[in-house]
Amino acid sequence: MSGRAVGDVSVIGSLGHYVDALVHPSVQADPLARARHRAFIAPRLIGSLTALVAFPAWLAWRGAPSALEVLVFCWLAAPILVSYYLSRTGRYENAHLLSALALTGVVTVVAAKTGGIGSFAAIWLVVVPLEAALSASRRVVALASTMALGAAGLLVGLTASGHLPAQIGVGHDAGALAALGIVSASLYATGLALGAESLARKSFWLLYAEEDRYRLLARNMTDVITRHGHNGAVLFVSPAAEPLFGARAAELRGHGLFDRVHIADRPAYLNALADAAAHGLSGSVEFRVRRDPDVAGEPVRFIWIEMRCRPLDRAVAGPEGATREVVAVMRDVTERKEQERAVEESRAEAERANSAKSRFLATMSHELRTPLNAVIGFSDMLINEKSLKITPERRLEYARLINESGSHLLSVVNDILDMSKLETGEFEIRPEPFALAPVVRSCCDLLELKAREQDIRLETAVDPTLPELVADKRAIKQILINLLSNAVKFTDRGGCVTVAARREGARLAITVEDNGIGIREADLARCGDPFFQSRDSYDRPHHGTGLGLSIVKGLVGLHGGEIGMTSRLGAGTCVTVRIPLDCDPARGGRAAPRATATSTVRRLNLPGDPPPEPLPSDETSDEAAFAVKKRA
Repeated sequence: MSGRAVGDVSVIGSLGHYVDALVHPSVQADPLARARHRAFIAPRLIGSLTALVAFPAWLAWRGAPSALEVLVFCWLAAPILVSYYLSRTGRYENAHLLSALALTGVVTVVAAKTGGIGSFAAIWLVVVPLEAALSASRRVVALASTMALGAAGLLVGLTASGHLPAQIGVGHDAGALAALGIVSASLYATGLALGAESLARKSFWLLYAEEDRYRLLARNMTDVITRHGHNGAVLFVSPAAEPLFGARAAELRGHGLFDRVHIADRPAYLNALADAAAHGLSGSVEFRVRRDPDVAGEPVRFIWIEMRCRPLDRAVAGPEGATREVVAVMRDVTERKEQERAVEESRAEAERANSAKSRFLATMSHELRTPLNAVIGFSDMLINEKSLKITPERRLEYARLINESGSHLLSVVNDILDMSKLETGEFEIRPEPFALAPVVRSCCDLLELKAREQDIRLETAVDPTLPELVADKRAIKQILINLLSNAVKFTDRGGCVTVAARREGARLAITVEDNGIGIREADLARCGDPFFQSRDSYDRPHHGTGLGLSIVKGLVGLHGGEIGMTSRLGAGTCVTVRIPLDCDPARGGRAAPRATATSTVRRLNLPGDPPPEPLPSDETSDEAAFAVKKRA
């Protein structure tokens, strides 16, 4: 029994493979079209072949067939031929039309031979449009219905005119033949109905499987898929939108997504959708979208979204003409935008470093060449003093000039070395207690001769009740010398430079004020940048590297202090340094951590300074450290 069942399954499977092989290659990739071709070919082949195989048995039972019976059996070859036509060409609608034409022809001939419109075969004309309905084509159904109605009208006309026999032929009872016609037509219609149901079920499962695949993709894709109306309203949004935007999909429909777009980016967002809807243009746009926080209390932030949109194929008629719906794919590109910004900042920093290097080379070439030329030139003259007949007074003057040039050259080198130590964090402070007043007087004494040569008064106003300062005495002295040197350098003859010190709570405020040429407000923000020198039409040229104030800012920062500067063009400049009274960390003082000079300069509160921005401690952007390392 089991062997017979296996054999039956094998036969059915073989027939199925044979029918699959007959399906035209053009529809093999489309499951629904392939199912329709199979539903057309299989019953016609099986039915016709079964009838033809039964033809000998019919002859043995009936004897010699009549002409009508021979016609009917010959017609059984028509479905096979139509199936072969479909298998070779793949033209599904044409095959249905040929099948309807063949069925209408044989039914008309049989009905005409057996009583006209009252024949048992006339009922088969009802089956013709039903069979055509399986084609899912209105054109095929309309043509098949026209054929059936035309054949019925022809039979009615021939019967009414008396051209057809009034009695039923072929030697059978009229009632039996009518019953045979109705039963056979019903069975054939039942087969058609089952075929239609099979196709409908196949279509449903194919559609369900396709939708399931799309649902699976929509749930697991990180990109968000949206469908927009002609006015930009969101009609559909995939589930991936919830983790991306931090909001439920229902909140994004309509104009919910538009309300979250950054107000500055809304025109670009709407233009991209409008171009796709009205003009059929595909494109992409980047914009910012507000994202709700995952945890209550967290701040709302904006993320960067890249949206690629394209129009749907179908157009929708509206008051402004035909427009299309738009499908868009969105993804989070915040990380890429941050990388681009970092690259842009690095490029700008590299350009600034390159400019600083050029400025450093230009400054250093002048600052080093000038004293070296003086040293070499005057020393050559001293070597050749006999031939040049140099007098002792002139020899003394040359020696003095060589000494001054060497001292200036040493000062330049010391400034560069100090700046390099501040950049690399190798400049260490050694706090010790000391009185400030003697240090101020000492620094003023060092600058007294230079000030006297320029007829500039040096005045001090140090509070005698100041407590001892715990700081690096050498660094404080260098701060004062640099500030006093700048003040004397930029003060005209007959001017005055004042040094004052007072206590402000736990800090000490040291002020150096002059009534010199002053600084433009535009230049005030850059004072303290390495190698920056304010040289404008209001200023006579002054020699210097532009490192003095930068070194001051770095040293003040190492003490945990801050520096402030005010100035007015033509009225003078006032520089105030505020540092803690106790800068020793071991004694609980407030000392700043070691840092590069660049970060220190940016952390101090000079008027016009840019906002704080942390820099890596192992990188130096200042041109001084760059030059020193290159020379080393």
